[in-house]
Amino acid sequence: AEKFVPDPFARIEDSRLKIADSPQDSPSAILNFQSSRRLYRTGDLVRWLPDGNLEYLGRTDFQVKVRGFRIELGEIEAALRRFPAIKDAVVVAREDAPGVKRLVAYLTSHAGTPAPAAAELRSSLLETLPEYMAPATYVSLAAMPQTPNGKIDRKALPAPDAADRLEEGRAYEPPGTDTERALAEIWAQVLGQPRVGRNDNFFELGGDSILSIQVIARAAQAGLRLTPKHLFQAPTVAGLAALAALAPAAAIQAEQGLIEGSAPLTPIQRRFFELEPPRPSHWNQSLLVAVRGRLEPAALREAVAALPRQHDALRLRFERTSANWTQTHAGASDDVPFETLDLAALPEAAQRAAIETQAMAAQRSLDIVHGPLLRVIYFDLGAGSPGRLFIVIHHLVVDRVSWRTLLEDLAAAYEQRLRGQPIRLPAKTTAFRDWARRLAEYAQSSQLQTEAAFWLSQAAQGSTPLPLDYPQPDRPNTEATAHTHCVVLGAEETRSLLTQAPQAYGLDVKEMLMTALVLAWHKWADSDALWVQVEAHGRQQDLFGGVDISRTVGWFTAIYPLRLSLRPGAQPGDALKTIKEQMRRVPEGGIGYGLLRYLRTDPATAAQIAGLRDAQISFNYLGQFTQAFDDLAAFAPAEEATGPDRAPETRRPFLLDVTASIMQGQLRVEWTYSETAHRTTSIESLARDFMTALQALIAHCLTSEAGGYTPSDFPDLDLDSQELAALMDELDEDA
Repeated sequence: AEKFVPDPFARIEDSRLKIADSPQDSPSAILNFQSSRRLYRTGDLVRWLPDGNLEYLGRTDFQVKVRGFRIELGEIEAALRRFPAIKDAVVVAREDAPGVKRLVAYLTSHAGTPAPAAAELRSSLLETLPEYMAPATYVSLAAMPQTPNGKIDRKALPAPDAADRLEEGRAYEPPGTDTERALAEIWAQVLGQPRVGRNDNFFELGGDSILSIQVIARAAQAGLRLTPKHLFQAPTVAGLAALAALAPAAAIQAEQGLIEGSAPLTPIQRRFFELEPPRPSHWNQSLLVAVRGRLEPAALREAVAALPRQHDALRLRFERTSANWTQTHAGASDDVPFETLDLAALPEAAQRAAIETQAMAAQRSLDIVHGPLLRVIYFDLGAGSPGRLFIVIHHLVVDRVSWRTLLEDLAAAYEQRLRGQPIRLPAKTTAFRDWARRLAEYAQSSQLQTEAAFWLSQAAQGSTPLPLDYPQPDRPNTEATAHTHCVVLGAEETRSLLTQAPQAYGLDVKEMLMTALVLAWHKWADSDALWVQVEAHGRQQDLFGGVDISRTVGWFTAIYPLRLSLRPGAQPGDALKTIKEQMRRVPEGGIGYGLLRYLRTDPATAAQIAGLRDAQISFNYLGQFTQAFDDLAAFAPAEEATGPDRAPETRRPFLLDVTASIMQGQLRVEWTYSETAHRTTSIESLARDFMTALQALIAHCLTSEAGGYTPSDFPDLDLDSQELAALMDELDEDA
């Protein structure tokens, strides 16, 4: 059945031949004749040329996956064989370092002809292949190793560090100092790169603000005290190493014992209670992963028990008083929120049902008053089957950035106990309690007071309400009425979005996505101004000295409203520069809005900010979330359903939630809406318009005419767009 497949090219004319031979046959016999035609699947990969010929490219059984991209090795080999000097070519995906895959090309040349330089090979390949298909390394061989049957023995190909390795395809300068080597290794781990040179740019390699937090955390463990602002100031290994050498070693006072006592609520926590969810204990974040190999439950239990001791926010408890909610740290408990369920005896379908049932029950089991706020379940599916690990945590004490730290510590603690070693996790960073106290102090500062004018001016300009299919809904906008429509950008375009396109105007990915959203909004609402609630990671540790929250677990999210507008008919380049400029006017990553609204003791200012009209649409870019799995060999995403993270009767604060993330090398944009307000067709149309706009922006950024400056590139000049354009015109004329 796998080799002899129905012929997809069968035509009705073929059946007419049978009619001519046997005119007495019925129409059903004719259809049976057509459907019985079969093709033999050879496994050869070919290209059908316009002249009707088939060009052989290689074998389809050599498909690999590197950094989330599925790659046909035969297509690369065929491209290499087109070089006149190359006799044969073999491409393999090697994993010489654990968790780091790279493409390596092995070449043989015709007698008397030297192999082309790697730079020439790479440059030519990029004319017909996407960048992720260009091999990282090229090795010249006198002859290919062969099996006894005369076929190429791919397993016998030498490691690419051999002496006959060709010069690399792009200029590479190795790190020169111990600091540079340490940073290059950290970047390679976080970005999933085989190696990083001293002049490589963090953001051109696919880095973003969320991944920068992981770099800062790992640098701190290596004894390098850096901040996210340092990475934006000097985005190369050499530049960052120089800043690390110049920066004084900040004294980070982080309590290493158990944090006890009360802590102020942060703005995002106060906002949560302001929404008054009917079941406040059911508002979670959860994760279900497949486990590579069978786990030892006793070691896993001890690893889970270590998490609340290491990350104090997991021991928070909440109490409602007559005035407000408060939070206090509970002491260490011997009651570990962990259980093992042995499902090995069940058939596969029953295993899936049991996993989903138990996960849904765990979602409803958390208790913000008495605890726990964390629950872990290990599903043992038997020998030879990857088990499942389900983790659910209340959102009050965790955010997306925290998950990577939790997964790293869980894996490390488990491995240590499995080897009989005591659990030793990295030193604690600034406690969530201390961060909350610093925020409460900063909220009363005169520096923050100056931001109030910015937020009030945003609302004063006005915007168009969200178009509704059902202006008078018969039911409330709750989680039970929510549906999600997902659109996905192809792997090649996602790679361009992360690495190449932002370079044209000095953008980040979030600014490109927001520009596409404004363009789609203009078509949908016939409005040039979008009033949107933006979600950011909120870890602006540069606000304070002596603070390091790069590995601190907690809910740090900052949410703020923003008005984004474009002039009618704006071209792609103008649109990108305009939205970039407007987004970069937001002070300190938007953290001040929540501080003014929820923590400012000046009642007049707090009332003014609280009186701003809330947006009806929210936007959140989560970054490369599945990067957390790329260097954690123990875990991989699982497919079973885990039930709703929020109680079904919970009212949704927005009519439309737009959430973007990078999953397995592709951009996924989820559009969550309520059936009481919008038809599915309306949201699908909006999502298509967004994706069309984004693809047009990416394509524009890759053209030779793309590029230009915005006022945010020159913060010290205090110019608007028109003044900067006039200045640049003068400079061009002078030049």
